[in-house]
Amino acid sequence: MIDPSQLLAAIPDALRAPLVEEYQGICKAYNEGRWKLTALDAGRFCEVAYTVVHGLLTGAFASTPEKPNNFVMACRNLESMQAAAVGDRSLRILIPRLLPPLYEIRNNRNVGHVGGDVVSNKMDATLSRDVSSWVVAELVRVTHGVSIAEAQAAVDSLVERTHPLVWEVEGIKRVLSPNMKMADRALVLMYSTPGWVATTELRTWLRHNSNFGRVMAGLFDKQLIELTTGRATITPLGIAYVEAKLLG
Repeated sequence: MIDPSQLLAAIPDALRAPLVEEYQGICKAYNEGRWKLTALDAGRFCEVAYTVVHGLLTGAFASTPEKPNNFVMACRNLESMQAAAVGDRSLRILIPRLLPPLYEIRNNRNVGHVGGDVVSNKMDATLSRDVSSWVVAELVRVTHGVSIAEAQAAVDSLVERTHPLVWEVEGIKRVLSPNMKMADRALVLMYSTPGWVATTELRTWLRHNSNFGRVMAGLFDKQLIELTTGRATITPLGIAYVEAKLLG
C-alpha cells in the first residue's frame, strides 16, 4: 500500500493538504451524523479538487485553492484541455462532471445558504461522502499509477473512524471498555487511527507490556492487522470484524 505520507506527492502541498483536510472533514462529519456539515465541507472540497485537476491538466498549479466565478462552466472547460504531463479521462471528463452536482448540494439544498428547497439529510451527506471518496481515489490512481483497489485502500488510510468507545486526549487514546479483551482493544485503537501506528505508541495506549507481542502476533496470524518492524495497521478483514463484532 502507498505510504500515507507519500500520498498525492505529485500535487503541491499547498493544494494537497487542504484536499486531504477537507476530505477528512467530510468523513468525520458523516461518521458523527452531522449531515449539513458533511455537505458544507463537500462544497469546499469541490473547489480544492477543481484547482488540483486544473493543475494536473495544465502542468501549472495555483498557489492556493481557487473558487471559479462560474463553477459549472469552469468544470466544463476542463474537458477541452489536453494533459501536459499527467493525463487521464478521469481528469478531463469524469471528475469535472461529478464535481458540479456535489457543489449544487452545498449551494441549493439548505446547506450553504438559507432558503434551499430541501433540508440537508443523510441522503445528501452519503452522496457527498461517496463522491468525494471516489474523486480522491481517482486522483491517487492517476498520480501514482496504481490499481483502483490500491488507490481506494490508500484513501481509506486517510479516514479517521471515530466512535464514542475511543477517548483521546493529548495524543493518548483509550478504549472505554475495561472488560474488553486486549486483542479487541488493540483492534479498536487501530481502527480509529488512520494509516500506520507505531507499536510503541499502541503499547502505551493499551498499558500492557508482558503479552503485547504475543497478542499482536496472533492478530497478524489471523490477518486482522498488518505488522512490520515498529508499526502496525488494521486490514479490511480487521475493519469488518471491529464493525460487526465490537462496535455493532
